[in-house]
Amino acid sequence: MRSSLQILVVDDDDADALMISEALESADTQAIVERVADGREALDYLRREGRFADAHRPDLILLDLNMPRMDGRETLAAIKADDHLKAIPVVILTTSGAAPDIVSSYQHRANAYVTKPFGLDDFEATVRQIDRFYREVATLPSDGPA
Repeated sequence: MRSSLQILVVDDDDADALMISEALESADTQAIVERVADGREALDYLRREGRFADAHRPDLILLDLNMPRMDGRETLAAIKADDHLKAIPVVILTTSGAAPDIVSSYQHRANAYVTKPFGLDDFEATVRQIDRFYREVATLPSDGPA
């Protein structure tokens, strides 16, 4: 069991990203949360390129599907195709409940698919449950090459 997680939030929606960060940072464990706004930034962050040269490898990625430039579908496929990144758990956290999105996400090896609840309390509770599961129940890979 880990006392806290390093979590990368990949979401272009400022309000959703803020709610995720607040839910995680207000929990007893105070997760360390970094946020990028699209898939290109996420890959730069994960590969420690450009302005992300000093980025920490996350324990968990929360990935939205619908983003500009490079969406979550493309981002997930790129992460899971990269030998240095594919072991990092990726949870799709999105507003889409569409069956093709769910199937495609699992086909591209998402670790979980969670539809964002609409109410603030439900949204925060869902984010905390994801954190709690990956911190208390799941066994995560130790830091590997990044």
